[in-house]
This record gives sequence, C-alpha cells and structure tokens, in this order.
Amino acid sequence: MAKSLRSKWKRKMRSAKRERYGEKELQRLKTMLGINPTDVEMKDEALDDIVIVRDATELKNEVAAKEKEDSDVIEIKDVTEPMEDGRRVYDKKTMRDQHGNYPVWMSSRKVKKVAKRNKVVKKEIKKKQKKRGKGKCK
Repeated sequence: MAKSLRSKWKRKMRSAKRERYGEKELQRLKTMLGINPTDVEMKDEALDDIVIVRDATELKNEVAAKEKEDSDVIEIKDVTEPMEDGRRVYDKKTMRDQHGNYPVWMSSRKVKKVAKRNKVVKKEIKKKQKKRGKGKCK
C-alpha cells in the first residue's frame, strides 16, 4: 500500500474500527449464545466449551481434504437426470439446461463468452476426429 499521509490515516482509522466493531461483535455473539452480558467476564475455559475458534488455514485444509475424498468416491456426471419438481438441470461444461437455455442469472456478456468458448471447444473436437479419421484410412 502507498505511504502517503492519507493512506496512513485511513489504515489507522480502519484498525480503530476493527477494534470497536470486534467488541460489538463479541457482545452480539454472547447474546446469541444466551450468555448474559451483564455477568462478570467469562473465563476462557467456559468460552472454549461453547465456541471453537479456528483459523482460515485449518478450514482450507479441511475443505481440500473433503473435496479430495468426494472426488475419489463419487464420479461427477456432466449432465444429471431432470428433477421431478420441475427445476432445471444445468450442464457444467456448456452451462445450458436440458432445453438448451442459459440460466436467468447469467449476464448477456457471460452468455456470449461461454457460447464462444463452447464453439471453440466444439471445433477442436471436430479437428481431432477428422485427424483420427484420416489416420485410419491409410
């Protein structure tokens, strides 16, 4: 980050805000857990029994391990069976549903980008098939 006076001041104020909002958040969490905020400050042992504090690296490692297990156990299908309740099922590669439409939430720019990518992929597949076909005739 830059070292101008303005950025230094902003950094200082952000850290002050973090402290202030940290206290408010702690109070809010205690009220959610049903801990009376007017009581004497809780001991760390009691707080550890109620709340488990973990850092981001632990969570990332845990998520990566779960994904690895899931990928080993279950084969992911590109197209799944249509739902009975009328929901649309989207293909992961082409981003189209069973009727060939793109999702409503996707912007028109994103639709154009995905369509262009799909055309390129389709061309590459055709080229590979053509090359294989010529090689077999010889």
